[in-house]
Amino acid sequence: MTFKDSLFIASQHLIPQHTISRVAGRLANCRQPAVKKRFISWFAKRYGVDMSEAERPNLEDYECFNDFFTRAMKADARPIDNGEESIVCPADGTISQLGSINEGRIFQAKGQSYSTLELLGGDPALAEEFADGSFATVYLSPKDYHRVHMPMTGTLRQMVAVPGQLFSVNEVTARHVPRLFARNERVVCIFDTEIGPMAVVLVGAVIVAGIETVWAGEQAPIGRRVSTTYYGDAAPASIKLDKGAEMGRFKLGSTAIVLFGRDKVHWSEQFSAGTPTRMGEALGQRA
Repeated sequence: MTFKDSLFIASQHLIPQHTISRVAGRLANCRQPAVKKRFISWFAKRYGVDMSEAERPNLEDYECFNDFFTRAMKADARPIDNGEESIVCPADGTISQLGSINEGRIFQAKGQSYSTLELLGGDPALAEEFADGSFATVYLSPKDYHRVHMPMTGTLRQMVAVPGQLFSVNEVTARHVPRLFARNERVVCIFDTEIGPMAVVLVGAVIVAGIETVWAGEQAPIGRRVSTTYYGDAAPASIKLDKGAEMGRFKLGSTAIVLFGRDKVHWSEQFSAGTPTRMGEALGQRA
């Protein structure tokens, strides 16, 4: 590890992660014209945001920074792969890792892994559904489109809000912070699909001002205890989302992790750690 990386990792442990993130959230929701205009303009220029793809390409059309950051794309900007067997990428970003879940552990980076049990909130029965299954981790950078979509059609069974820390989730922290994605605050969404259970995990990070789902609104900040909400037959009406439909969004960037059960999917050989992705393209196929 370089000296610069060491300082960065040390700072992640020392800063008041939640306080900084909540202050950032209030700033991101500010509708005062001078503040939001300057913030949005600086961000778009700093990170090279491509506004030509946005439904509202004019920066001045956004009510606040969060409105800009969670912007919708034009209808044809993210075509959804229509192959009957395809599993599509849930978000724009970069593949952090993908592969198989081995002995209950998910690969994070060289020398680092974390348990499926911890990631999903500590329920052994739920973790067992993904034993020896498959995972894909997608990192969303600041310039990316920050809505998360369904990899395949599914019916929501349960949502688990898991409290945690708020480390940065970039390449440096993935290499050097043990169990990073199972330590950060996160929202676990479990869907029943034609090929069995599918988990879509929305992982928070420092300065991430909120995590939302389309069925329950804002879920982060999360309380001090794991909280599970059950849907399906227990709900007044089932929540079924088609492949490619929006299921959630990040207010500032983070990571989405998709899990499937054993022998259910084959990831495309064109994807590996560091491969850029776009929401809607075929990430793999049903097994």
